[in-house]
Amino acid sequence: MSIVSSPSYLFDDLPGYSFQPNYVEVNDNSVYDDSSVKMHYVDYGEKNKPIIMMLHGEPTWSYLYRNLIIDAEQAGFRVIAPDLIGFGKSDKYITQDAYTYANHLEWLTQFLTKLQLKNIRLICQDWGGLLGLRLVAQFPDLFSAVVAANTMLPTGDHKPPQAFLEWQQYSQTSSNFDIGGIIQRGTHKELIEEVLAAYRAPFPLESHKAGVRKFPMLVPISPNDPESANNRQAWQSLSQFKKPFLTLFSDQDPVTKGGEKIFQKLVPGCKGQNHKILQDGGHFLQEDCSKELIQLSTKFFNENI
Repeated sequence: MSIVSSPSYLFDDLPGYSFQPNYVEVNDNSVYDDSSVKMHYVDYGEKNKPIIMMLHGEPTWSYLYRNLIIDAEQAGFRVIAPDLIGFGKSDKYITQDAYTYANHLEWLTQFLTKLQLKNIRLICQDWGGLLGLRLVAQFPDLFSAVVAANTMLPTGDHKPPQAFLEWQQYSQTSSNFDIGGIIQRGTHKELIEEVLAAYRAPFPLESHKAGVRKFPMLVPISPNDPESANNRQAWQSLSQFKKPFLTLFSDQDPVTKGGEKIFQKLVPGCKGQNHKILQDGGHFLQEDCSKELIQLSTKFFNENI
C-alpha cells in the first residue's frame, strides 16, 4: 500500500512550533500492509521530569498543543505529543482502507511500548479521547491521571446529532476538504492566516488527506458498529478506574457539550475533582483556552500525584 510523507519544508517557520522532530517506526500487521510507517512525536522537557502525553484528534496534529507544550515544560513536566499516523509529520497511507479504529490503537500501543512510557498523565481531546481512553482502559497501570477535554467514547447506542451525520457526509463528498477552514469553524476566536496555514501544512495534496477524511467514518454511530462492543468493554474498565480523572470541557462545542457529565457519573476517579467548563471555548479549546487548560491540568496533576 502506498505511503507518502509531507515534505519537511512545509513545516519551516511555523508560528509557535519549533520543536525538534522525533520518529518511531510502527506497523499495523493488517492484511493491507505489514511494512513499517514512521510516527512523529514531540518530546519536550527534561527526561527525568513527570510525563504528560497530549493526544490530538481530527483533523489536527501536535501543532494544536504547541502553547500547552511550552507552558507544561515551564511548569516542570516532560511532554510527549505524537502525530497520529496520517496526520502531521507522521507517514500517511493514501487510501482510506488503511485507517481503522483498531489500526490507530495498534500504532499507539506500539508507540507506548517502544518509548517505554509509564506513569503517564494524559490530556486528550476529540479523537485523542476515543483512542486515549481506550488505551487507559486496556493499560490502566501505565496511566496515573487523565484530563478529558471535549471528547467522548461512543458506543453507538444513542443516535448521533444531525450535525455529526452532516460532518460525516462532508468528509466523504467535499471536493476541497480545507483543514484550516475546519479548524476555524471549530474555534471561537479568529485565528491568523499563518496559524491556519500551519494546520494545512501536513496535507498539501489530496493524497495526504485519506486519514483526515476517514476519521469521521470510524466513530461508532450504531450498536453493531465494529468497535461499539469494544468501547462498551472499555467503559466497563473505566468504571473501575479510580485514579484521578478531570473533565475540562468548553462552553461552545455543540458536538461534545454535556459529555463531561457522563465521565463524572461513570468514572470513579472523577469524584471530588475540580471539573470546569471553560468559557468562550469552541471545539478546539487548545486554541481558545490554552492558558486556562494547561494551568488547570498541571495544577490537577501536581495536586493528585
